[in-house]
Amino acid sequence: MASIKVKYRPSSVAGKEGTIYYQIIIDRTVRRLHTGYHVLASEWDPARDTVIPKGAGERRANILYIRERIRHDLERLNRLARRLDAVAPGFTPADLIDEFRRHQKEYTLCNYMQALIIRHKQNGKTRTAETYTAALHSFQKFLAVQTAGTGCRYDDDLMLECLTAEIMEAYQAWHRRQGNSPNTISFYTRILRAVYNRAVDEEIIENRHPFRRVYTGIGKTVKRALLLPVIKKIKELDLTRDPALDYARDMFLLSFYLRGMSFIDMSYLRKADLRNGSVKYRRRKTGQQLVIAWTHEMQTIIDKYPANPTQYLLPIIKTVGCNERCAYRNAAYNINYHLKKIAHIIGVDMPITMYVARHSWASAAKAKGIPLSVISQGMGHDSETTTQIYLASLDTSVVDKANSLILRSI
Repeated sequence: MASIKVKYRPSSVAGKEGTIYYQIIIDRTVRRLHTGYHVLASEWDPARDTVIPKGAGERRANILYIRERIRHDLERLNRLARRLDAVAPGFTPADLIDEFRRHQKEYTLCNYMQALIIRHKQNGKTRTAETYTAALHSFQKFLAVQTAGTGCRYDDDLMLECLTAEIMEAYQAWHRRQGNSPNTISFYTRILRAVYNRAVDEEIIENRHPFRRVYTGIGKTVKRALLLPVIKKIKELDLTRDPALDYARDMFLLSFYLRGMSFIDMSYLRKADLRNGSVKYRRRKTGQQLVIAWTHEMQTIIDKYPANPTQYLLPIIKTVGCNERCAYRNAAYNINYHLKKIAHIIGVDMPITMYVARHSWASAAKAKGIPLSVISQGMGHDSETTTQIYLASLDTSVVDKANSLILRSI
């Protein structure tokens, strides 16, 4: 069995930091594993082979950080030694050091997340890859600061097993100082938790439950819906002198007309999806199939724009061979930017986005007394699964009738 000990080699220069290393002995073969950690002789306890945090401020935080890293290193070395002993009896100190260094390279949080992001892209899970990238960038920004009161100095990365409850609490507090809402913070922490749990499932690390003291729920958001008179006001605006505003208004109305269709689903509607007076498509988010009656209001908007040279029905992705996802995202950004201008024109305090069209249709349906089973409480279910179950069981003609009632009101 491997013997692993922490050792300290003082500097030959008085007052200069010495070096901490690990001594690994297997079958009388001795090897040193250098750590890169440096402390003064006065900060080393030779009786207990550990560092001693002295002083205050940044120096003390750094020593505490080194002590914590040593603890995690020893745990990982012993875990790897047990694993090698099970799969490769007769392994050497060099084998253990090689495996340790491989883990150091591959199983930092950032490196592990980047590997998952690549894997998601290869599997066609582009949106998941994007959300993982957003969470990674957020956490890297946090790691670039030194947070007081955690006893840990943050570099640009950390090992997966070094992700602690204290670090996650500090990350949550950092987000709050940025003015982010609980749901925004939860979005990032839930992604980090998924990454951490995957590493646990793959037996890379042991579960230390670092997320137990941070919020990972989904709270109800402030209702973002416009009343029908406001929708009518947007519809009747004369925006002919500003094509960008006119286009943004048309896409907003189309989403509303199409029973609050999400913008990504609008973007990828194909010409082939419109047949026999109906649009038939599958939601990209859930895979659920929906059928919507095509109305005069929808066709009027389409007729305002040149025929789309691509396979898509609406004038959103309009260039053959382009990066379609970039085209969709750029269109969404520009439309939402101009919708906020429209909100200012009509005197609406809240920002208008394409999502508001979706919520507004649901709220309008509820106000018309349409059964909750049709609109599933105006998209107000805590569980989206419940909403999908309700919608999936309905005859589409019932929903089309509800849509017809709403469109006649504006």
